[in-house]
Amino acid sequence: MQSPSADQLQIFLDIATEAALSAGAILRDRWGTIESVEEKRPGDLVTEVDKQSEEIIIKILNRHLPDYPILAEESGIISGTRERYLWAIDPLDGTTNYAHGYPASSVSIGLLIDNIPYVGAIYDPVSDRLYRAAKGLGATCNRRPIQVSPTADLRHSLLVTGFAYDRRETTDNNYAEFCYLTHLTQGVRRGGSAALDLALVACGNLDGYWERGLKPWDITAGIVLLEEAGGRVTAYDESPFDLQSGRILATNSNLHGMLSRSLLTTPPLQVWSDLEAMKNLGEKEKTSPD
Repeated sequence: MQSPSADQLQIFLDIATEAALSAGAILRDRWGTIESVEEKRPGDLVTEVDKQSEEIIIKILNRHLPDYPILAEESGIISGTRERYLWAIDPLDGTTNYAHGYPASSVSIGLLIDNIPYVGAIYDPVSDRLYRAAKGLGATCNRRPIQVSPTADLRHSLLVTGFAYDRRETTDNNYAEFCYLTHLTQGVRRGGSAALDLALVACGNLDGYWERGLKPWDITAGIVLLEEAGGRVTAYDESPFDLQSGRILATNSNLHGMLSRSLLTTPPLQVWSDLEAMKNLGEKEKTSPD
């Protein structure tokens, strides 16, 4: 299949930008005025603002490109005849944050072509930061070029992660990894918006990100942004990234191998309630190469 031209990608990016800004205006106007919050499952919230934001995004995408399929968090699959293409949209990434008035949420609009992320627009309406990228066209924040950090060892890194909605029902819940990487780094943040997490790694504010339990609408746009800013995206074990797996390792490239090895060798959660074991582990890490 022929890859899209730079001109075509620019058109897609401009459409994604229009949709992200329009939806972001709704999020900004409704900030602090939520009237109803539904819980789809424990910890997984949806508000009337999610739905209003998604409606305007779909309307704009359909107006410009009516035959292009859409995968939306609230509406599911909206079919189209242009099967090579798929818009993956999250109308409000960080709904729990938004519902509580915590300023860390975004609109995320990505375009997959042959199942590869090609275009991404992420808008943070509270801080008024617009992140944009398309393959081969670079990455920007508020129209200024961005790039990943130069951090080259875990001891000096600041990471970010998140926890899936099923964390209460499974031992594969990222708790041990969170503790271990907190132990090895200058800190691990839990942002609550996967799209913003990836954007902040792309900007160099954070050095790496990992998470499980993700959906295509969470990360499609952010993957393009990070890769165009010089970062790297793979599975936990550095094998090629699989969008359907729900697991992502994304870094500034320099830390990628170190973070991968740490995720694959994370001690069991019990270590983190054993002070002597923590002390011994700390001494071991001081003498081990990154």
